[in-house]
Amino acid sequence: MTHPIIADLEQRYTAKRYDATKRIPQEQLDVLYEAMRLSASSINSQPWKFIVLDSDEAKQRMHDSFANKFQFNQPHAKAASQVILFAYNPSYKREDYAKVVDKGIEDKRTKPEEREQAFAGFAFAELNTDENGDTSNWTKAQTYLALGNTLHVLARLGIDSTTMEGIDSELIGELFKEELGGYVCEVALAIGYHDQADDYNKPLPKSRLAAEQVLQVL
Repeated sequence: MTHPIIADLEQRYTAKRYDATKRIPQEQLDVLYEAMRLSASSINSQPWKFIVLDSDEAKQRMHDSFANKFQFNQPHAKAASQVILFAYNPSYKREDYAKVVDKGIEDKRTKPEEREQAFAGFAFAELNTDENGDTSNWTKAQTYLALGNTLHVLARLGIDSTTMEGIDSELIGELFKEELGGYVCEVALAIGYHDQADDYNKPLPKSRLAAEQVLQVL
């Protein structure tokens, strides 16, 4: 099949080693960050924070977060151009959704006099809140929608990436406590350009299950 979208996804892969001398141009980062902001979420909840680790100090903190486990991902912390922490709100409340409603009014999507009616969608968040006020299962799922969107945008921009669930969420929570502000990070994304000499995954052929094994049209 010949199509730009398919070409993007055919060439996208998980980088295993990064060239620390190469940095992503700011104009491409600007596109990436705006695309992340525009990611879809249930009831437009946007229950996330994207924390970009760009400075040497921030990368060192990320490097330190691998002190106890998942050391195989540790080199990415400093070698990648940036690392992005994808964090979710573990207790999404009505006041959080109010920010979305009020922004909708500001953007003239919602009429001011219909503000209260706009909270109808929050019922879905309530359906995904347990007796302790925990919304983690739902808000984490929304954050992965943003991650998927980010991966495709990176492929379109020709930027390599490595999704890292192999991170120490608890230690990251301590080292980035101020930035996270109560949000939880259980997945991070290294971005940059692969090391042409040392990335063993780059030359390997892409492998996916056949369409008839995963796709059914009724």
